[in-house]
Amino acid sequence: MFAKRRIPVVAALAAVVPLALAACSGGGSDTAAQPSGPVTLTWWHNGTTDPLKGIWEQVVADYHQAHPDVTIKAQPLQNEEFPTKIPLALQSNDPPDVYQAWGGGEMASQVTSGKVADISDATKPWISAAGKLATDWQADGKQYGVPFEQHVVGFWYRKDLFTTAGITSPPSTLDELNAAVGKLKAAGLAPIAVGGKDRWPDAFYYNYFAIRECSNDVLKKSVKAVKLEDPCWTKAGQDLKTFLATQPFQTGFAGTPAQQGAGSSAGLVANGKAAMELQGDWEPGTMSSLTDDKQLDSKVGWFPFPAVAGGAGDPAAALAGGDGFSCTNRASKACADFLQYLTSEPVQTKIAAAGAGLPVNIAAAKSLKTDTLKTVFDYGQKAPYLQLYFDKAFPTAVGAALNDAVANMFAGQGTPEGIVAAVNQAAAGNK
Repeated sequence: MFAKRRIPVVAALAAVVPLALAACSGGGSDTAAQPSGPVTLTWWHNGTTDPLKGIWEQVVADYHQAHPDVTIKAQPLQNEEFPTKIPLALQSNDPPDVYQAWGGGEMASQVTSGKVADISDATKPWISAAGKLATDWQADGKQYGVPFEQHVVGFWYRKDLFTTAGITSPPSTLDELNAAVGKLKAAGLAPIAVGGKDRWPDAFYYNYFAIRECSNDVLKKSVKAVKLEDPCWTKAGQDLKTFLATQPFQTGFAGTPAQQGAGSSAGLVANGKAAMELQGDWEPGTMSSLTDDKQLDSKVGWFPFPAVAGGAGDPAAALAGGDGFSCTNRASKACADFLQYLTSEPVQTKIAAAGAGLPVNIAAAKSLKTDTLKTVFDYGQKAPYLQLYFDKAFPTAVGAALNDAVANMFAGQGTPEGIVAAVNQAAAGNK
């Protein structure tokens, strides 16, 4: 979701379909003038740190070498800038040609601007390479973007700190997680790091309690209706309130950023200052840029969010999503062809091998950097149900209201009922 995520490929580029720059794409781009000669694509992405920063720099160089008529001007942006910059850009007369997008209801909200290109026709011959996750970049059956990474959220933990605290195996139930928090505190360690300053990491906890308390059918119906009516949504908030009462997080968590600097929540885990963090598979790549520890990969493990006793949700269901890109209308065919390259096995292999994320092209999964990442990939593939992060599954304003309400509870304000009310009020105002 939100992250600074994360073979020389020139020889493999010959296999990529050459760009057809004539105006021939479908949907919204049918009515937009398509460049008939050399084209420059402006590209907004969130790869501000390695390994993804270096991968994207190489992609720009390699793609231009193979397609001299296409120049890509990349503009890396901090992840947290996108929620404000993208809506403003789509209201302007000069939006980027390619921009980071997370699909779902948020993307559907962006489509209403009239600036997001329908790339259904251009992607139809190859979209299967992006896997079943690609459907999250559809609205009304039309393709408005393409994922390049898939993600699964779970707990990343320091094996060495667990050993210090006498924890012999990763928690599989909420009771076991609470017990682990107690042991870590007794050992003088911060049990869990959270980037409360950015709010969306807080929301992961409510998301997962909802997935454990609500049946898959309720989750689907609630997202489709954009309304939280089932009592399980309030029960999820009650679970969260009870968990917060155990004080599992580091001191000052409300002012801690998620990914920026060694003092961020990811940095605290990377440098052994906290034992766990609930984050996506991008966590190893993010942590590697925040520490000098070259042995970090061997010290870090992963386990899924624990089962919650009595919940109607499937205990193996996972909070998931992906990173992708959408195109705007000016050069949508050229943009779509570039997105095809990003899903090709050479690029996907670079992403997997660098530990920058889980590939959408399953042919690249064998190149995942560590056995831990392979475990996360397999878990996501086998999960009986994948729930897109709610702030992305819902329309933008509704997702923001949910994140804000959860953050308020983390700050000691608000109630379980207040989270439900905030979402429903935002949904009513969004219609």
